[in-house]
Amino acid sequence: MNKKLTLNIDDNLIQFAHDYSKKTKQSISSIVEKYFENLKEKKSINNLSQSTNELYGILSDAPLPDKKTMRKEFHEKNIN
Repeated sequence: MNKKLTLNIDDNLIQFAHDYSKKTKQSISSIVEKYFENLKEKKSINNLSQSTNELYGILSDAPLPDKKTMRKEFHEKNIN
């Protein structure tokens, strides 16, 4: 169920929101709703340790490295 929400925002941000809304063909309401959903999802991530948080998603855009190649590189570094 959707409800109305009134926000007080700086004039410059309002203009930016309108421009961004037109550019992306999304309503400001949907942009704000997606933003809050994103914050809600990140809340569960914040329960991780800081070092895990820093690594979270680091490989999401890259293919996973081959185990044999990683072992070979590791051993080469440690032999020298």
